[in-house]
Amino acid sequence: MNDVILNKQFGIKDIVIFNKEDNEELTFININNTFGTAKISLYGAQILSYIPKGQQDVLWLSPKTAFKQGKAIRGGIPLCFPWFGPHVTDKTKPQHGFARTSNWQVQSINQQDNGATKVVLMLEQSDDSLALWPYCFNAIVEFEIGDSLKVSFIVTNTDHQKFEYSDALHTYFNISNIDDIKIDGFDNATYYEAFGNELLLQSTFALHPGEENNRRYVNHTTETVIIDPGFNRTIHADKAGSKVTVVWNPGLVTSQKIGDMHPEGYKNFICAEPANAYAGVDMIELEPGKSFTLSTTIMVK
Repeated sequence: MNDVILNKQFGIKDIVIFNKEDNEELTFININNTFGTAKISLYGAQILSYIPKGQQDVLWLSPKTAFKQGKAIRGGIPLCFPWFGPHVTDKTKPQHGFARTSNWQVQSINQQDNGATKVVLMLEQSDDSLALWPYCFNAIVEFEIGDSLKVSFIVTNTDHQKFEYSDALHTYFNISNIDDIKIDGFDNATYYEAFGNELLLQSTFALHPGEENNRRYVNHTTETVIIDPGFNRTIHADKAGSKVTVVWNPGLVTSQKIGDMHPEGYKNFICAEPANAYAGVDMIELEPGKSFTLSTTIMVK
């Protein structure tokens, strides 16, 4: 569906506009309402920007990201589905699943009574997805852009058999400098380093600037709080439908191996993401006809 048809069917005068900007491959939804601005890519159903009025962007987007079919967009909130990280048994399958490199359909866009804008996108199985993951499904992403940003990822099993999946809202938060921020919400939490097997107990949260930080906090259901004195703000990221929170920053060495990021790009983001990502902890098992929702609500204070 081209931009003209999308604008005619779903656009809202002075608030919601579809365009390709300078990119001929991907279509974006640009939102400008009472509360601020946002930008969503139909490719990947990925929100790339959320700027509350008077603020810096809450989300980080790599200036080197590829806006091309078949390549993931580095930044914003990528959707990881139906697996998180590398595939468990087949490393040739795409990292983090296929949702973030699929073209999603617009289901609806509406203005809410409180002035917020709600965007609903949908993805169902295709020949390509069935070749990677042999199940029928219906996936919905709801974005509500208001005085907070709420993202809900809803998966329904439309198959005749049950299936299991993992997912995550892989949020890249825009920060002034990794050296200066503080993260709260993890006191006395238990975590694994990367994909390690040793369960560790955290007494205080301390980032290691310049080094890769990759922690998977299990049985963690509370909000993540990012205190950023450089931007003079605190970001609160609450969640529902998840018992695992992943905190990741690639650090200097790993950043230099990532082709779609500047070598020192790690200084300006931290990933803190709600996930369902560990067998035996919170993988999602759905019977036919059942649904499950993973969501996050992000607010700047």
